[in-house]
Amino acid sequence: MSIGRSQVDVRNEKGFDSSSFITVKDLYKTFHTPVGQVDVLKGINLTVSKGDIFGIIGFSGAGKSTLIRCLNRMEVADSGVVRIGEQQIFNLSKKELNLYRQKIGMIFQQFNLFDSRTVFNNVAYPLEIAGYKKPAIKRRVEEILGLVELSDKINSYPGQLSGGQKQRVGIARALANNPDVLLSDEATSALDPKTTLSVLDILKDINRKLGLTIILITHELDVIKYACNHMAVLENGVIVETGAVRDVFFNPASETAKLFVKINANFAVNQWVREGEAI
Repeated sequence: MSIGRSQVDVRNEKGFDSSSFITVKDLYKTFHTPVGQVDVLKGINLTVSKGDIFGIIGFSGAGKSTLIRCLNRMEVADSGVVRIGEQQIFNLSKKELNLYRQKIGMIFQQFNLFDSRTVFNNVAYPLEIAGYKKPAIKRRVEEILGLVELSDKINSYPGQLSGGQKQRVGIARALANNPDVLLSDEATSALDPKTTLSVLDILKDINRKLGLTIILITHELDVIKYACNHMAVLENGVIVETGAVRDVFFNPASETAKLFVKINANFAVNQWVREGEAI
């Protein structure tokens, strides 16, 4: 099992790290295509502590999106274990899975909003599906829109919003059911740098206020540096490095991490200096 540099290796009798909130163990996923078999995940082992903002970085085709979709079982793995809290998700029935997914929020690169619904109704949608009554939905939607600073857009339609505002609606919708985990699949990749920072600030604020565990999938090291505490590097379906973000950045061990650092080094080093941190 991959244990980050700053983590203590404490395993229970079932082989899980008892200090972790999310544990991925020996995860494999293969896609069968007309041109042959594609091995996408090749034995992923990963642990994430409760309340952490954890980044997973890799180049296109590394398996990032497949990995995150296995965490909420949108993809069915060939083998392995995913445990969140005390729940092993591959053992769930269809009914249990539907309930489980309410506790796993997901935000996407392309927002996935309903153009014909207002901001209020987009955020309300998962609550409607979960069977909440209208007064409870109204209270929750207003609360969450306040948290993401969109109360003034409650009656607007997606077509009237900027990209950053649309992503904040996506975040609000993902938070509607008060999840334990928030998964972000390249959620800032379609945004300009200034808007990216504003969205990341929202996620950091949510993490601080709610204690929510957040996993960020990205190919942008700047996103990891700005928002995450710990990270993993994914290369060709394998986790090749884990650790505290600062440790990985200043002492990369894998070739992928070294290449990311080389591409992004000037920005990130300068940012740390501006923040007054000792190098």
